[in-house]
This record gives sequence, structure tokens and C-alpha cells, in this order.
Amino acid sequence: MPLSAPPPESADRSEGGGLYAHYVLGVLVIVYLFNFIDRNILSILAEDIKADLGVSDAQMGFLYGTVFAVFYSVFGIPLARFADVWVRRSLISGGLLFWSLMTALSGFARSFPVLALFRVGVGIGEASASPAAYSMLSDYYPPRRRATVIAIYSSGVYLGGGIGLFIGGWVLDTWNGAFPGGGPFGLKGWHAAFLAVGLPGVLLAALVRTLREPVRGVSEGLRTPHHPAPFKVLQEELGAVLPPFTLFSVARHGASLRLNLLTLGGIAVTGFLLVLLTGDVAQWVALGLGVYVTISWAQSLAGRDRATFRMLFGAKALIFTLIAFPTISFVAYGTSFWMPPLLMRIHAVDPTEVGLYIGFGSALGGLIGVTLGGLLADRLKLTWASGRLWIGFITVGLSTPLILWLLMTDSLTAAYVLNFVYHIPISMWVGVPPSTANDLVLPRMRAVAGAYYLLMNTFIGLALGPYFMGKASDLFMASGFDDASALRLGIGCGLLMFIPTLVCLCLAVKHLPGDERSRLERAKALGEM
Repeated sequence: MPLSAPPPESADRSEGGGLYAHYVLGVLVIVYLFNFIDRNILSILAEDIKADLGVSDAQMGFLYGTVFAVFYSVFGIPLARFADVWVRRSLISGGLLFWSLMTALSGFARSFPVLALFRVGVGIGEASASPAAYSMLSDYYPPRRRATVIAIYSSGVYLGGGIGLFIGGWVLDTWNGAFPGGGPFGLKGWHAAFLAVGLPGVLLAALVRTLREPVRGVSEGLRTPHHPAPFKVLQEELGAVLPPFTLFSVARHGASLRLNLLTLGGIAVTGFLLVLLTGDVAQWVALGLGVYVTISWAQSLAGRDRATFRMLFGAKALIFTLIAFPTISFVAYGTSFWMPPLLMRIHAVDPTEVGLYIGFGSALGGLIGVTLGGLLADRLKLTWASGRLWIGFITVGLSTPLILWLLMTDSLTAAYVLNFVYHIPISMWVGVPPSTANDLVLPRMRAVAGAYYLLMNTFIGLALGPYFMGKASDLFMASGFDDASALRLGIGCGLLMFIPTLVCLCLAVKHLPGDERSRLERAKALGEM
């Protein structure tokens, strides 16, 4: 869709950032907070769920990571494209309502498959939020403040994750203390915790619906006209990601059906070999499905919207950025999920205590880190074109020794303090990849770029990090280690992922200045201006 002609610099470029913009930012932070309360509460409930349903560490990593991540990523693509053409506040509100109901329904699960099914619903609902929020905030605030604003929004990750641990631990212990054998309707403590955090989101969804929708592209003077048929776009995008409709979408838009089927065959063979190696059928079937759907979507996107495809996949800086930072997420997701169970195994402390100190330490450290990282990223950007990316090097350099120290200490007090301290550097990068992606595409492509980032982040970070560490823990236990030592070693092995992080960061730094300078020229060559 061609952009409106850019108006004179002084006439129609919104400075943004007024009181109402700050109000919208505050509401969206709360939405993201609920997003991660509902997502991260599983960590503090893991030991009780394992005992009640009889599952392994690898299965818990699958439940927290893979089963959620695949559907979050797959549905994130069409919902992000929908956000680029429809009313973003309505999409966020509807998604919040759906995932809150799915979280509450998790409180009635009596088996692992049923709980996994509700987690699928949570993943689909949560996929609606961040791409649309990135796009809205990019229109409410000017580009020079983009990393800071998105970093503040992203603080919901740490606030929600920390609050979820505290609430989950408190409800778990309180309910189990009051009803040792199960309460009304046979509900255990972990059931009650899901109900407690799920239902309030229904009320928040009504508040989000009252937000004002900003003019798309106004912050850069690149006003984008309203799309005449947004629901047709959603239909096309869903067809591009839902098998077997993916085959029709690929063929209809001129992509190679033969290449698509060969890709499917290659994924199937690889998945079969991984199942033979690990014995985890659900993990690799789910992840293989997600990879196939992503490739099919990219194929059909090349035919449906060549400009967006080329802007996303034609910039080397964007490709390497969206590999580098998700590998950091691999370590962050895995470590954050498994730290509460590790401390409960080592020190035999109750969930309320762990939820309080780990939860609030994570929330405070994450809030400081993500805000500091956003401010520093924008400051470095003023001096060097690739300045924001240097936050990735800072994260790796500071986080690695702190995580190792945290794993090796035998002092519970030191562990609580180190958990707070390490969350500062491990969260500093969060605002960098989405702001970098927004800088490299046009306004009408921002939500899709955000979904592309979230897809990479969830596949590499969420789908693999917790599972890998849990699987390593299972293998160490099978070799004779006790459950605490095995999990400690499993988390430590995950730090090896920082090696590809550093390689990809170096490549992204190299290519970013040229790709950013050529953005409008590349868009013009693709017929966008």
C-alpha cells in the first residue's frame, strides 16, 4: 500500500510523548504485566504440577516453553499482520480477554494433555498483544525515543514474571494449607493459582478497549491510509499459517509447491531423528510444525506482499539481530524458569518464600535493567549507528559470571541477592531488537516486523531454552546425579548458547549502518513511495 506523501518536516510530524501517550504506555505495561503473570506463574507451580500429574523436567520445559511458544509464534504472524491494517487497541483487548480465560480454565485441568491444551490457548491469545503494542507506541512517540519507550513497555516481562512468582507461591501455600487434600471441586493449590491470576484480566480487557487509536505512521510523517478490507487480510494470513491451507496459500501466490513439500520432508526427517535421539515426540512434532508453518508463511508472503518480504528478509542486519538476541533469551528464559525449582530442591524452602524473594528480586532487577538498557541504547544510538546493538555485548559480558556465581553458591541469601543483581544485565537488551526492527521497516510493516522478532525469540528462546535445560537435567539425573545437582548442571550447560550470540552480534553491527541508511531507497525501489 503506497504511503501518503510525506508532509513538510515542520508541518505534520508529531513529536508525541504527551500525557495521553504516557497513559497509553502505562496501560500497555499493565497488559504486558498480565501477559507474563499468566505465562510465568508455571515456574513456581512446577514442583506441585510434576508431583500431581507425574511429569519430568523435560515435560515441564515443554509445557512452559515449546507448546506455548509454537502457537504463540504461529498465530503471532497473522495477528500481527491484522494489527497493521485493523484497530490495534481492539485486537489487544480481545486477545487479553481470551488468554485470561484460558489461564483461568487451566485451573480445572486434571491431566497433562488438558493442561497443555489450555496453554496452547494462552499462547494464541498472548500473540495478539506485543506486535500491536509495538506499533501503537511507535505512533505515540517519536523515533528518537523508541528504544526507551519499548523498553519501558517490556518491563512488564519482569514485573509480571516476578509478581506471578509471588502470587503463585502465596496462593499455592495458602490453599494447600487450608485444604491439604484438595479444596472444593477437588482443586489443588496450583489450580487455585491459575484461577487467581486469570480472572482479573477479563476486567483489564474492558479498559484497553477504551484507548484511542493513533494515526498510523504519524510519528515519522508517513501517514498510512486505512486498509479497505482488514478481515480479508486476516483470512489470507490465517490461510498462510494453518495446515493444510498453507499448501493452497503457497500455490495461489506463485511460490514453489515443490520446494514447500521438500522443506516439509526435510523437517519431518530431522524431527524423526531428534525423537529417536531424545524420546520426546511432542517437543519435536510441535517445534517442527512451527518451523514448517513459518517457512510456508514466508513463501506466501513473498507473493502476497513482496515489499514487506524484501524489507524483512533482505536486510542482513535485521536477520542477524533477530538471531543474536533470541539466543540471549534462550539463556534468560531457561534460567528464570528453572531457578525457583532449583532453590526449592537445594534448600527445601517453601514456594511462598521463593516466590517472594525471587519474584520481587526478578521484578526489581528486570525493571532497572530494561529501563537502563533502553536509555543507554538510545544514547549510544546518537553516537554510533549500531550503538543499540552494543547492549547485547554488555548483557553477555555481565550476565555470564553472575549466573555461574548464582549456580555455585550454597548460600540461600546470596542466591536471592545474586538473582536480583543478574536480572539487571540480563534484561538490558529487551528494547533493542524490536526498536531495531522498527527502524529498518516502514510504518505499515511494524507489527509484522514485531511478530517476526517475537517468532524468533519464542522459537529459539522460549521453545528451546527451558526444554534444553530440563532435558539436560533429566540426563544428568539418569547418570546418577541428585535432582538439585542435575538441574544446576543443566542450567550451566545452557550458557554455551552465548557463543552464537556473540558471533551474530558482530555481524549485525557490521551491516546495520548500511541497511538503515538505505531503508527508504529500498522501499521506494519496491514501489512503496
